[in-house]
Amino acid sequence: MKRFILDTDVIIAALRSPTGASSRLLSLASTGKIIMLVSVALFVEYEAKCSMQEHYKAGGLTKAQAELYIAGLAKIAKPVKIHYRWRPVLSDPDDEMVLEAAVNGQADAIITFNQKDFTNIEKQFNVKVLTPRDALRSAV
Repeated sequence: MKRFILDTDVIIAALRSPTGASSRLLSLASTGKIIMLVSVALFVEYEAKCSMQEHYKAGGLTKAQAELYIAGLAKIAKPVKIHYRWRPVLSDPDDEMVLEAAVNGQADAIITFNQKDFTNIEKQFNVKVLTPRDALRSAV
């Protein structure tokens, strides 16, 4: 079974569009067809971004529905304990927690729309960097 780290942009895309590839990945995680890994730091970021009115309103949701979405993420995600910090490796310091969760959780891939932010990760850490669409193809 594939083990994925979903970058925050993927989580927000699923919140905003329930019919896209990002949402489909969450559906696969909820049915146990893939494993969605998350660290505490990454989940806190998910929560902060999903609670922003601009994001949940873009998906046609209320604040209460956004809170249910966040609770649902907590139920389907498998926690990753960070044993070792890999810093600094990336050009964007905000992405370091995504990489750390992937490496510590032995993820098969980081799923993101910002592949350029994770250049050379596959070579250095043996973790692929895929778009949601490509992740769907590799998960099925």
